[in-house]
Amino acid sequence: MLSNQKLFSVGSFDFRLQHLLVIAVLALSVSISALIRATPATYGLDLFEFDPYFNFRATAYIIDNGYPAYNNWIDEKTWYPFGRDISENSQVILHLITAVFYKLFGFGMSLYDFTVYFPLVIGSITSIVVFAFVRVLAGTTAGLVSALMFSISMPIFTRGLIGWFKSEPLGLFLGFIAIYLFASGIMNYKNNSSLIKLVLAGFFLALGFSAWGGILFFIIPITLFYFILPFMKRENNSLIFSIPVFSISLILFSLLFERPSEFTIGYVGVLVSFSTAYLVICEIIKKFSSESNHIRNCLAVLISIIGSIAGILSSGIVNLPGFRYLNAINPFLTSLDPLTDSVSEHQTTDMESSFIFLSVFIIFALIGIWFLFSKKTIDIKIDKRVFALIIAITAFYLSSAFVRLELFASVGVIILGSIGLSILFKKLFDSNIIIPTKLLFCGVIIILFIIPVTLPENKNWISWADFPPTIYNGGTFFITTNDDWVHAMGWLKQNTSEDAVIASWWDYGYWITTLSDRTTIVDNATLIDWQIKKMAYALITTPENSVKILGSHYSEDISEYLGEENILAWGGDITNDPACKQVFKLEASKLGVPEESCNPVTKGMDADYVIVFVAGERFAAEGGNFFFYTLDGGADESKNPWFMKISNHQFSTFLESDNMTPKPYFMENSTLGKMIPFSIWNYVDPVTDMIHEEYRPGFIPIYVKDIKYLDPDKDPFYLVYASPTFYSQIPGPTTSVLIYKINPDYQP
Repeated sequence: MLSNQKLFSVGSFDFRLQHLLVIAVLALSVSISALIRATPATYGLDLFEFDPYFNFRATAYIIDNGYPAYNNWIDEKTWYPFGRDISENSQVILHLITAVFYKLFGFGMSLYDFTVYFPLVIGSITSIVVFAFVRVLAGTTAGLVSALMFSISMPIFTRGLIGWFKSEPLGLFLGFIAIYLFASGIMNYKNNSSLIKLVLAGFFLALGFSAWGGILFFIIPITLFYFILPFMKRENNSLIFSIPVFSISLILFSLLFERPSEFTIGYVGVLVSFSTAYLVICEIIKKFSSESNHIRNCLAVLISIIGSIAGILSSGIVNLPGFRYLNAINPFLTSLDPLTDSVSEHQTTDMESSFIFLSVFIIFALIGIWFLFSKKTIDIKIDKRVFALIIAITAFYLSSAFVRLELFASVGVIILGSIGLSILFKKLFDSNIIIPTKLLFCGVIIILFIIPVTLPENKNWISWADFPPTIYNGGTFFITTNDDWVHAMGWLKQNTSEDAVIASWWDYGYWITTLSDRTTIVDNATLIDWQIKKMAYALITTPENSVKILGSHYSEDISEYLGEENILAWGGDITNDPACKQVFKLEASKLGVPEESCNPVTKGMDADYVIVFVAGERFAAEGGNFFFYTLDGGADESKNPWFMKISNHQFSTFLESDNMTPKPYFMENSTLGKMIPFSIWNYVDPVTDMIHEEYRPGFIPIYVKDIKYLDPDKDPFYLVYASPTFYSQIPGPTTSVLIYKINPDYQP
């Protein structure tokens, strides 16, 4: 065939035309992926969302102080006054690899700019690794199709856009390298070279765990594959050596990092160890028992192993997964934790979202499933078919828990779809169908590829990449750009003392710490649930309670302002034993003693300032000198139902029957309501445009500007800063970053 034509030789390797075609398709995949991921650059080169700001700060710490200092870093600017052990609960490998790459390839670029470009580059070249993995399962054609599908998959590229310096891009890159090496080492076993691949697979998977906890996903299909392997006929007996090599490598390399080691000595270690032991035992049984008894004996071992795993996990001997990981396994747990449920990317996936995210890829995946179950598909060995199906089914199941996990559903349809299309192409071109029909089929497939990328005009996949970095709109519903948050953080840095403590909802914690270099009480790591609940309570309770909760020293008892019911609900203790001493992370690190917390729920938060963020739309009244406002832009004014739910407040006290519209009581008696510098003027019926003084279901509240706290002598809080957009007189979307000083001398 022409594609097998030799072009030139390098040593013993013959470079043929087909190799050139492979390189061309892979280059196209990387280029398409990079172009899509670069779309937000039209708005400006900045980091996306919130987590990237912490990751940038942590990477800068490694570069400035070295890895040993980073490894022992207790960050006292976060989770005040407790601090955060960075290496214990951070994506260490993300920070370390980025720092190393910056030293090697920075070429004079600022670290900030480097971290902006990093996810685009690493995410785009992941398509090459996806090609390598799928090629092991189903051949070169399937690998090439998978690379193209990966490059345009919306759930994948939206979590790897330029500026998305978060866990997913590097985590997926390392995870796919690991799963490629694992599949290649197990399914194409070649003695020493395969064992080296399996050792490296364990190494890269351990790195993946440290880069992104979501890479634990790959453990599930691997362990399930372990359980199925003894029931499949194989051409060689390598499993008894190869599987333990991978498992031991994974466990040992995971112990190098604090966060993955917690997984390894807990539930992951149990799953990997017992599934490996099961496989080895079955292989031994198969060697020393009659073939007719193999299945029966292996089933007996399987039942005993599963029972042992269940017993160990339920006994409490090992650490169980955190709530988010349990929620991924059991999607029905979401409603049990309002804090987890309040995060937009943790919303449960619905059918409509799945079709939007996966589109025509679902058709390709169904074709792949059909062929993998077909007895006539003889080109793919049974173990490769089974592994592909296990990964895909596991991915589909886990993606049902959170919207953010639709990324894994995309992985599943890419694997199945590329296999299906490659087999379809092969059957078509090996058939006697006339060439025009074959070309027509190729054209139809290309059109199907193009449809979700281009249609509908404003809701196609590419449009999901076309939005500005979050810092430009504060994460609101508005596609607008301003410098309010950057300006506010600059004001904090220049106008407050270096030891100032800032209270805000956790969404903004990383921005505050990174951009203003000030200390925060809660942030996006969501490490201490009760601290977040206490912050939510402080926003909804009365200003008289709130000023005591927020402003009291962290050694001062504030039980009377929280209430016994809340303290107990948040895991606190109301005994207040005076002999109990609280040891913080930094003290524990210096003294070499365990960290202990004595009734921290009942202590003050010791804050100096409170930040509130409000978003809505501004409308000019007749004459243009006066403005009305609606407040429903997705900032704190829209989060108050979650604040209430998280802090055990009753909706009916503060909200109208729609559980969204604030009652006058909320505006006049809650801390957040008093800090929102607007008051309800009247209500508008959107059907008739009539104005009403009383609320009725479906009416929209209209606000006028009204700053309630300005007096530094008499008010519990007083406004010291409002961002530029707050003072704008241009109709349209408006966002306001408001900074209030806590009055330490306030007396009710």
